Amino acid sequence: MRVNKMKIDIIGDIHGCFQEFKELTLKLGYSWETNLPIHPQNRILGFIGDITDRGPNSIEMIEQTWELWKYHGAYYVPGNHCNKLYRYFLGRNVQITHGLETTVAELDQLSVKKFNHIKKMFMDLYEHSPLYHVLDHGQLIMAHAGIREDYIGKQNKSVKSFVLYGDVTGETLPDGRPVRRDWAKHYKGNAFIVYGHTPVKHPRQIGKTFNIDTGAVFGGSLTALRYPEMEMISVPSSLPYVQEKFTTFD
Repeated sequence: MRVNKMKIDIIGDIHGCFQEFKELTLKLGYSWETNLPIHPQNRILGFIGDITDRGPNSIEMIEQTWELWKYHGAYYVPGNHCNKLYRYFLGRNVQITHGLETTVAELDQLSVKKFNHIKKMFMDLYEHSPLYHVLDHGQLIMAHAGIREDYIGKQNKSVKSFVLYGDVTGETLPDGRPVRRDWAKHYKGNAFIVYGHTPVKHPRQIGKTFNIDTGAVFGGSLTALRYPEMEMISVPSSLPYVQEKFTTFD
C-alpha cells in the first residue's frame, strides 16, 4: 500500500477575515515568526477561494495568499469573488456590489504604486492557478463550489460555472441569492472533494464531500480540513452573526 505523504490544511472561504485566518493557523500549529504561517512539520496550506470581499482585511489576505503560494508551496483555487475581482482589475464593467465594494474601498486608500503592486500580486495568483486542483494522485480535489464527478478532468464553460457558482437552477431567493441544487448528495466518486461557497453553520460532510465554508464573514466560524487526517478544525468569527446568510439542508 502506498504511504500518503501529502499533508495539507485546506481553509474555507476567508473573505478578508485576516484575524480569524491567523487564529486558525495558530490553532493548526503554524508559526508566525516570519509574519507568515509556516508549519514546523512542513504541512502546507490550501485556499478554497473567496479570500477577499465583505471582510475587513482583503488586501492583507491577497498578500498572505500570494506569498504562501509563490514561495511556500500553498495551493489556491479561485472562487466567484476572486473571479469578479480579477475582472475588476482587468477594467471590465463589473458591479461594485455583493462584497466587492469593501475590497475596492480598501484599494481606494492605497497609493498608485501600492495599488499596482496588489493588482500584480492578485493577477499573478489568479492567472497561474487552476480552476480546481486534483491532488495526491487524484485522491483529493479542491474546488470552490464543488465539482460533479463527470466534470473532473474537464475544462469548459459548464465546468467553470459549476466550480465557481455551484449547481445553480437559474432561480433566485428573495434576497437575490441563486437557488442551488445539493449536488453533494449525488456525488459517488472516489476522490475526496473539499469545497465551500455555500455557508453552513457547521462543517458538512456528505460521503466524500466536505463543505468547509462556515460563514466566517457572517459571524459563524472559519474552518480548515486537515488532510489526510480528514479532521475539521474551526475558530469562531469576531464579526456579527447574520442568520439568513447560512444555508440549511434537509
